[in-house]
Amino acid sequence: MGATLVTGGAGFIGSHLVERLLAEGRRVVVLDNFDPFYPAEVKRRHLALAAAQPGFRLVEGDVRDPAAVREALSAEPVDTVIHLAARAGVRPSIEDPALYVSVNLDGTVVLLEACRKAGVPTFVFGSSSSVYGDNPKVPFSEDDPVDHPVSPYAATKRAGELLAHTYHHLFGLRVSCLRFFTVFGPRQRPDLAIHAFARKIASGEPLPVFGDGTSGRDYTYVDDIVEGIVRAASRTTAFHVWNLGGSHPVTLDAMIGRLAQGLGKTPVIDRRPPQPGDVQRTWADVSRARRELDWAPRVGFDEGIDRFLDWFRRSA
Repeated sequence: MGATLVTGGAGFIGSHLVERLLAEGRRVVVLDNFDPFYPAEVKRRHLALAAAQPGFRLVEGDVRDPAAVREALSAEPVDTVIHLAARAGVRPSIEDPALYVSVNLDGTVVLLEACRKAGVPTFVFGSSSSVYGDNPKVPFSEDDPVDHPVSPYAATKRAGELLAHTYHHLFGLRVSCLRFFTVFGPRQRPDLAIHAFARKIASGEPLPVFGDGTSGRDYTYVDDIVEGIVRAASRTTAFHVWNLGGSHPVTLDAMIGRLAQGLGKTPVIDRRPPQPGDVQRTWADVSRARRELDWAPRVGFDEGIDRFLDWFRRSA
């Protein structure tokens, strides 16, 4: 059995995945450039447990750099690439779309081409529920149209799926595209709503709440996402698209209320107009993942918030 390369392995989802793979006895290579989107020292702490394991190797480099990707693939045979490295975030992508195209598309092409040349058979692409746009039909199914993205970030994720399909069609690369729905849990990125709001509620700062609070997100606990990735990697045989979501949307106001209750604080709400690029709701139809991956979300929103807040208090 070859090693697994995880791009973006020092990030939120990636570091949890790396620990899971190592615990299963896999050899793991992480390619990460420790981008300053949030502090590099936070990401290095994410990898502290993994770095102590004998099956772990870190390559510091950018996924857009062919030399760094070759280094990550060359020390030992790699049979699976799990591509999680990306410039993330809907709102920042509107401010700097060229950077998102560079990282999310150029980087994906460099990685796909390196897989082709190295003969890596399996490629798992971390996609996003954002590809569905402001879809009025819920829940979102993998067969729904995804040709109307409403942010540059969403457009790059859909384009990444298409590039991966092209490499499957032309070169026989086995591909899975996993559409993640609003992942949360310990180590969540500090810019994401649950983490950002928890900090502000805990410190008594006003919460900038865009819209009337009725928008909904299908929150998915990170351990469930990791389970889905592991199952997809082992069952990728052709070209697949799978939703990985909690399948129980929670409104923005309800999420804030649950955080406030868990922190024992009263939130200070600063209502603002809706922001461009945001969608009204996300909601995953996970019937295909249930059927083909024997996967289902196990950690509900309330339990996940409790686990997140336990970590939040310890890391504050």
